Amino acid sequence: MSIFVAIRKRLTAKITRNRLEVFLQPHADERRTLEVGAKYKPYRHLFPQTISGDIAYFPELDVRFDAHHLPFAASSFRVILCTEVLEHTHTPQQVLDEFHRVLTPGGKLILTTRFIFPLHDTPHDYFRFTKYGLQHLCRHFSEVTVVEEVGSVETMAVLLQRLVFQVRWKLPGMRLMLALLAKVLVRGQFLVAEEYGSIKRDTPEQHIMASGYYLVAVK
Repeated sequence: MSIFVAIRKRLTAKITRNRLEVFLQPHADERRTLEVGAKYKPYRHLFPQTISGDIAYFPELDVRFDAHHLPFAASSFRVILCTEVLEHTHTPQQVLDEFHRVLTPGGKLILTTRFIFPLHDTPHDYFRFTKYGLQHLCRHFSEVTVVEEVGSVETMAVLLQRLVFQVRWKLPGMRLMLALLAKVLVRGQFLVAEEYGSIKRDTPEQHIMASGYYLVAVK
C-alpha cells in the first residue's frame, strides 16, 4: 500500500466507527439475542446466540421479517440489538412496542439511531430523534438510558465527513480539505465550556447537537 493510499484511508475512516463497539462491549451477552437489520452479524463475538433478521432478503439472514410485525412469541429474547435501523422505519412507535413484546422481563434493548445527520439510504429514511423523543418512544420500558454518540463540535466533524462521502464537488481538492477539517474538528470538543437547551442559556444540556444516540432500555 502506497503512503498516499494509507493517508487517504486514514483521512476517510469513519469518525464514529469504533465508538459503537466500545459502547456494546459492557453489554455483551451469551443469551438469546435478536439482531434487527443486520445480515452479517457484525457483533456476534459479543452476542454469540444471535438470530439476525431484515426486511430485505439476504442469503446470510436467519429470518426475514418486518420489524413492525415481528414473527416471534412474547418474551422470546433476552437481548434485542438494533443499530441504525429505527430512522428507516415508517412507524417507530410500533417497532418499539414490538421490541418490548418479544423481550423477556428484565431483557435489554440496545439501540442506536440518528439525530443530526444527512439523508442516507434514501428513499427509506424517515425520521430523526432527539433524546427526549427516544425516551418517550420507550416509555413502556422500566429503565431507559440514552447517551450521545459524539458531542456538538464532533458532530460538525461527522457532518463534514458526510460531505466527503456523499457529495461530488466541482472544485478539485474539496474532498481532501473537508476531510482534513473534519479530523481537526473532531478533536475540538474540549473547547466547549457549557451548552444550553435554549437561546436564553437558562437550561444546561449535555450536548445540543449529536450525530446520533446510543440507547439501552430494560423491560
